[in-house]
Amino acid sequence: MEETKRLIKDYEAKMTEEDFWNQPHAAQDTLKKVKVYKDKVETYENLVFKYEEIETMIYFIEEGEDSFETELVQCINQLEKDIEKVRLSTLLKGEYDMNNAIISIHAGTGGLDAQDWAKMLMRMYTRWGEHKGYRVKILDLLQDPEAGIKSVSLLIEGENAYGFLKSEKGVHRLVRISPFDSSGKRHTSFASVDIMPELDESVEVDIKQSDLKIDTYRASGAGGQHVNKTDSAVRITHLPTGIVVQCQNERSQHTNRDVAMTMLKAKLFELKEQEQKEKIEDLQGEYSQIAWGNQIRSYVFNPYNLVKDHRTNVEAGNIQAVMDGDIDGFINAYLRNIGKKS
Repeated sequence: MEETKRLIKDYEAKMTEEDFWNQPHAAQDTLKKVKVYKDKVETYENLVFKYEEIETMIYFIEEGEDSFETELVQCINQLEKDIEKVRLSTLLKGEYDMNNAIISIHAGTGGLDAQDWAKMLMRMYTRWGEHKGYRVKILDLLQDPEAGIKSVSLLIEGENAYGFLKSEKGVHRLVRISPFDSSGKRHTSFASVDIMPELDESVEVDIKQSDLKIDTYRASGAGGQHVNKTDSAVRITHLPTGIVVQCQNERSQHTNRDVAMTMLKAKLFELKEQEQKEKIEDLQGEYSQIAWGNQIRSYVFNPYNLVKDHRTNVEAGNIQAVMDGDIDGFINAYLRNIGKKS
């Protein structure tokens, strides 16, 4: 804590310098770091305060004040939960763990069932973000006129959003009685989830304009009169890798292009990090293999209710709660496993 408080003082002193705002991106980065450090100090001091309250209650109980016993148990249980939450946050040591997250969901094998499954996952992550107090924004949505969605890209804005959600990357499998099958047969569907950190201007990724194919088109679905009547949607294809990103949520074609470029930058950066290559052009044709790996989690609605993560073996029987965004158990188990390995 002393080191953290010293860093806060150093940054605050830097913020008072006359040329602080001459580099806006660096200034914003400093402000973000100060907030993170101050939040850590505040969280720690709150834990100390709660601990001291418990010590005081124990003292009075030892002196014969039995009326504090029920409250003491409640306070201890809450403190344990708070400490566990802080402990898990300390496992987010990645360089970009504190960043916002871009999540892309694509329907896979399974036809209408897969498209419906992709929509269910979109709702699950939206609810999770809302429970966390994060802001969830749709960047691009490709709906199907018959049922579900073919793909969606969401921006989850909040501290450590990427650090938590990076555990969700992979293929998610659904087993249920299909509502689209009149014979009532059980169907298996798949959807892929891709997670990337939103990168700021300080992170450089070399993207050549000659490597880009940029298309504009008319947005589909809800979005208002302007969105549906102008070619404001933007699709960018990175020719060396075959990566495609698109954005149609904003009213302005220029803004949609900026958002799409941000998504492309994040995907290329992640791809470069994963493959540990020096040149992005060496990765041609391998992106599809990264996006479609083995399933990481199965959601079984029939013949029984069970959600199982195949990496940690964590299971949940209340499948409706999971679909309502209660996925912290899976995320936390993944973080603990990573912590043990490191």
